[in-house]
Amino acid sequence: MRLVLKPLFDAELPSGFEEILRAKLSGREVKTGDIVEVDLLGKPLAFRVLLAEPSPLKVGENTKIELSPGEIETITVEFDGPVDDVLPFGRGFAVIRGNEVVLLSGEGQKIYSEQFENLKGVRTTENAVVVIDGRRIRIIRP
Repeated sequence: MRLVLKPLFDAELPSGFEEILRAKLSGREVKTGDIVEVDLLGKPLAFRVLLAEPSPLKVGENTKIELSPGEIETITVEFDGPVDDVLPFGRGFAVIRGNEVVLLSGEGQKIYSEQFENLKGVRTTENAVVVIDGRRIRIIRP
């Protein structure tokens, strides 16, 4: 179980502050996106829950708490069938689904899609995706 919190105030937090947060939040249920407040020396301190794994999460002694200064962005891309593999390349991801290769940008937008008759494998470099199709290869540079 993991909880990533972003302080919503401007102050330096001491090392080990995660232990104080665990004690203050113990027993509470939190979800990704929530704003939680903890009372410290009579003052409420607000935090945004950037990530709760699982969500909702009941905070306990085994919950790993992390503090983060930035936001965590998630993108979900849904396909109409199973995904066999995903390979990263410089500008995004190559998704392999059966004999189909789909290239997605880093933002999850489809930038290329093709069915291959005899797909044997896919390799990636920083700037290209190479599809092994039987006796041929196709080099794709998105």
